[in-house]
Amino acid sequence: MFVYTVKAGDSLFAISQKFDVPVNTLRTVNGLTATNVVVGQALLVTTNVYTVQPGDSLWTISRMAYVSLDAVRRANPGIDPNQLRPGQKINLPALERRVATHFSYSQLRTPALDQAIIADNAPYLTYIGLFETHFNWNGDLSPLNDNAAVLAAWRGRVTPVLTVTNLTETGFNSALVQRVLNTPDVQQHLIDNMINMATSRGYGGINIDFEGVLPADRNAFVMFLQALKERTQAAGLNLSIAVPAKTNDTVPWVRGYDYAAIGAIVDQFFIMAYDWHHAGSEPGPTAPIQDVQATVNYAASLMDRSKIIMGTPFYGYDWQIPYSSQNPGRAITYQAAINLAMAEQVPINYSSDDHAAYFYYTDDSGQNRVVWFEDVRSLFEKARIVYDSRLGGIGTWQLNFAMPQYPWVFTHFFQIRKV
Repeated sequence: MFVYTVKAGDSLFAISQKFDVPVNTLRTVNGLTATNVVVGQALLVTTNVYTVQPGDSLWTISRMAYVSLDAVRRANPGIDPNQLRPGQKINLPALERRVATHFSYSQLRTPALDQAIIADNAPYLTYIGLFETHFNWNGDLSPLNDNAAVLAAWRGRVTPVLTVTNLTETGFNSALVQRVLNTPDVQQHLIDNMINMATSRGYGGINIDFEGVLPADRNAFVMFLQALKERTQAAGLNLSIAVPAKTNDTVPWVRGYDYAAIGAIVDQFFIMAYDWHHAGSEPGPTAPIQDVQATVNYAASLMDRSKIIMGTPFYGYDWQIPYSSQNPGRAITYQAAINLAMAEQVPINYSSDDHAAYFYYTDDSGQNRVVWFEDVRSLFEKARIVYDSRLGGIGTWQLNFAMPQYPWVFTHFFQIRKV
C-alpha cells in the first residue's frame, strides 16, 4: 500500500484508473462520503502493486509506501531503477512487523454504540481505556454505564481498563489531586474504590489520568502510584498512566511528573504526545514530529522503552485568523477536517517539517480560519517513530475520532499484541 497525494485535475475515478483500485475501495478505506477530492488530500491506496506515474523514481515510490529504498529494490530484482516507464508495475514489499501494544481510549456513550465501536476495532487493540470515572474530594468515584463495553472488549480479546481522572465540570482540577495525594484517609478511600470498581465490574486494569499534577506534589504522586501498584498487582490488574509530553524536567507545569520514578512503577507509560498547539494557543500543528521524537528520546533515556506507549491524536484544531485569545480554537476530528476541506473546495497543505496537514478557508460569516490536523501521512510518521525506536506500542486519543486508515497503517508496522 502507499499514500497518494491528490494533484490538480485528479478525481477519484482517475485515481482508481491510475492504480487499478475500485473507487468504492478508495472511498471505504479513506472514509469518504462524497465523490470529490481536493488538491493536497492524502489518500491511502491499499494495493501492493504500484503503477509507475510520470516523474516517479524508486526513491519516491519507497517514500509513498513507507518502506526503504533497498527493500523496494529487493522486491523488484528485474527492474532497472534508471529505466522506469509510466505504466510499469512495481511490487511493494511488506515490512518485518514488530509486536506492539495499541492502547486507545473510548468515551462511553450508549451500550449499543460502545459495543459497536469496540467490536469494529477489536482486532487492532490491546487495551481500551473506558473514559472515564472521576473522583470527588472524599475519594468517591462517579458511576459508569460500562457493562456492555467491558463485555464487548473481552469478547474481542481486548483488555478493558478503568480510566480514573481528576476531570470536573470546569476541567482537570489540580487541587483535587493535591487533596488526594496529601490526605491519607482520602487517598486510601480512593485506592480502595478503584480496586473495588475494577474487580467488581470486570476490568483488566486501571489507568491513571491525573492532569495538572503540581511540582510540589511530584514525590507524593510517586508514593501514591507505589501504593496503588501494590494493590493492582495483588488483584491481578494492569496499571497504566497517561502523562503529558516533555523533553526535560525544567518546565514548571510538567515537573509534577517524575518520568523515571513513574516509569519504574507502572506497567504502561502512555505519553500524551500531542497538544503542543491546542484550542487556547496560537494556530499550529497538534503533534509536530520533531517534538514527538524529542519526547520519546527523553522518556526512553529514563525508563524501559518497552513500557512506553507513544500517544497520537486523531484530531486537530480549527482557529480563526488572525488569532485572538478571546476566540479560542475548536477541536476537529480528522474526518470532520477532510469533510470541511472538501465542502469548501480548498487545497490541503502539508508541512514537511512538522509532518502535519493544514488548510485555510473562510466561514459563512466571512471570518478567515485555519485548520491544522493529523492525516494518514502524519500517522505513518508517528507509527514509524514507535517502530524505529522499538517502543512498547502506540496509543491513540480517541477511538470515537479514529481515522479510517489507521488499521492499515498500524498493521503495516505492527503485529498488535493481545494479552
